Amino acid sequence: MEELITKKLEVNDNLKPRFHNGFDIVKSTFLSRPIALRLWSSFFVILPIFVQAPWVRFAPISALCATFFILAAAFLLSRKEGDKWFIVGSLLLGVSGSWLGGCLFWGWLSAYPILHIPVEAVALPLAIVGLGTRWKIGSSFYISSLFGTAITDLTIFLTGIMDQWKEVIIADSDNAPVILQKTSENLIQFKSLSIIILAALVLWFISKEIFNYAISNSINGKALLVSSYVIQTTLIVDGIFIILAIIQPTLSGLV
Repeated sequence: MEELITKKLEVNDNLKPRFHNGFDIVKSTFLSRPIALRLWSSFFVILPIFVQAPWVRFAPISALCATFFILAAAFLLSRKEGDKWFIVGSLLLGVSGSWLGGCLFWGWLSAYPILHIPVEAVALPLAIVGLGTRWKIGSSFYISSLFGTAITDLTIFLTGIMDQWKEVIIADSDNAPVILQKTSENLIQFKSLSIIILAALVLWFISKEIFNYAISNSINGKALLVSSYVIQTTLIVDGIFIILAIIQPTLSGLV
């Protein structure tokens, strides 16, 4: 009898790590579940496109100041009771880093595409340090957003569109559409399409590998899931803008 009880306890002990791994990612609240993390991560990736982009174009200083309100919201939410609020607060902390870099570049330096990633990476040192703290979800969001942006910029450079970037930014309202039309024609060339498809496949593969690793990681599961979702959303958004740039060049996002 004692031997049977001992074996049963050993079986239970062996099963604990499996339950713990799954429980860490989907535990307790809705905002702790993968579907909620996907929704929030995707929302915060898309938010700057529809809010920050037009805002910083017409009022860069006030858009830049909004960074501090995002930071304040992040810390206030993180102090509320419940894991769900800390997750949102941590994500907002990551958003504040992306928002800050975006405002600095698009507000004053947009005519210099070579500076895009260096400026967007303004909070990278803090994000790297944050990966080892309880703010790892926000750090993961920021680093993944920066990585997706870097791949996008590299694709733009390899397709030869980087040269038109500066021309469009400094062009007047009459000449900009003409330059964008030329850019659109370059996108449908075999070389450009091949580079775009290859970049998309690389991003998709990386996001899937991160997702698969997240499922089996009991410590950094949520942070890794956020990384996967951010890269996937970036890929989808880039795809939409590429299609729009081909169909209607003025909707490419540069004007």
